[in-house]
Amino acid sequence: MGPEIEVMSAARDWRLSLEADRMTIGKSADNDVPLPDDPTASHLHAVIERFPAGWCVADLGSSNGTWLNGARIWSSQRLRHGDEIRVGQSRLLFRDVHALERAQTEAEAAPPSLTARERDVLVALCRPLLARDMFTEPASTRTIADELVITQAAVKQHLANLFDKFGVSADESNRRVRLANDALRRGGVSINDLRGPPEPG
Repeated sequence: MGPEIEVMSAARDWRLSLEADRMTIGKSADNDVPLPDDPTASHLHAVIERFPAGWCVADLGSSNGTWLNGARIWSSQRLRHGDEIRVGQSRLLFRDVHALERAQTEAEAAPPSLTARERDVLVALCRPLLARDMFTEPASTRTIADELVITQAAVKQHLANLFDKFGVSADESNRRVRLANDALRRGGVSINDLRGPPEPG
């Protein structure tokens, strides 16, 4: 059995098989998953796409954002069996038995061990995401260097170490966004860390 999406909206519940490589979600009837009765969904809200490593969900600049397992997403996020996507007031459950079997063999680890400086760089990278604006991106190398009073070359080296430790591959389209999302999701940094001032180092 291939992957499926179980859709639970105000109007009805139904299941869809993920047979195409791309599935759009939104209020418009033109979407693959139309949500015409959801007043908080955008016309073209989100998309689920197949990638070589599996399935991902991405927000398409919606007014209310797209949420995965209770957290707003800021970039494409990989889907795992049992994940819940929220689009407006509608819930979509991703089901993929084969992905579940794979996940059991590569169970996601707790956040990796970081040096004090790597942790400083990670906190500085993630801090802009507190704004929760759909256009917000993690901090740039220059911004991190200015905040921590270190060179951009040093920041790049620490980021390279962080990419490696968090398993963010070199072919990711936006590695800083992926790293920031993974760090927040896996507890590498907390919201309280982002609110506090950077520690002098």
